[in-house]
Amino acid sequence: MTFTPTALRTAVGSGLLSFPVTHFDQEGRFDEAPYRRHVAWMAGYAPAALFAAGGTGEFFSLTLDEYPAIIRAAAESVPATMPLIAGVGYGTAMAVQFARAAEKAGAHGVLALPQYLVGAEQEGLYRHVKAICDSVGIGVIVYNRDNCVLTADTVARLADACPNLIGFKDGVGNVELLMAVRHKLGDRLTYVGGMPTAEVHALAGQAMGITTYSSAVFNFIPEFAASFFKALRGHDQPALDRMIQDFFLPYLDIRNRRPGYAVSIIKAGLRLTGRPAGPVRTPLIDLTPKDEADLASLLDRCFGSRAIAAE
Repeated sequence: MTFTPTALRTAVGSGLLSFPVTHFDQEGRFDEAPYRRHVAWMAGYAPAALFAAGGTGEFFSLTLDEYPAIIRAAAESVPATMPLIAGVGYGTAMAVQFARAAEKAGAHGVLALPQYLVGAEQEGLYRHVKAICDSVGIGVIVYNRDNCVLTADTVARLADACPNLIGFKDGVGNVELLMAVRHKLGDRLTYVGGMPTAEVHALAGQAMGITTYSSAVFNFIPEFAASFFKALRGHDQPALDRMIQDFFLPYLDIRNRRPGYAVSIIKAGLRLTGRPAGPVRTPLIDLTPKDEADLASLLDRCFGSRAIAAE
């Protein structure tokens, strides 16, 4: 099944999103067979879309040579009715290469991650995102964070110039900026929450017109992630408060102990729930034994034997 940009925009905004980790063996090589199984397993819990080779998928560590195999494996592992969106990034020329490779490998859309290291004026950011959009026929979501923070006027220019720009994913959390973008663009775009551990920001985001978000913990506790999203959509404040208090705040305490743990803790969660995905690639480091033990205690306290995922 193919998704027009308009159909992709609708699909992405319809439900919970997630982004699979990328599996590596002990030598750091892409480990395709368990990756395919993991993507298919996640898809079985019916997210609205999956993002392959995104931030949690360690896009920053992937080479252009291995990237197409990762996107193809993910695209072939989801149901035909589920969109598969691929992360792209770095400088403009490389981002275009990744975007074209993703489209050729079967992705239904791309997520434009911030350009590598370089800060830029709005005109430069506009040209960068426009080049990515112009390079493919599939839908594009721009990830607003770090070195790529777009003003509402720049987003509006891009939406006018790029019919296949379908989404705005926010990883900054600037209320003034979000309100300006939302009121200027209306329903032209789908608005996606993209803060690390997005659940703790989800209630505030929903009030500003962000209809969905990407859940990292969906990788290892998908039923819990889905129940949180259901409570959010159902305005069940007691359930949200309970889940945040019991799980997410202690989880954040572990995640915030070291830089890069936002990714490493997901792979630790997978190891602890019986679905190992291998180590992270440098410059990230895996959780220390103490931090992983604390995560194990949290999972046991919150979920007990239910935390052990079945194939």
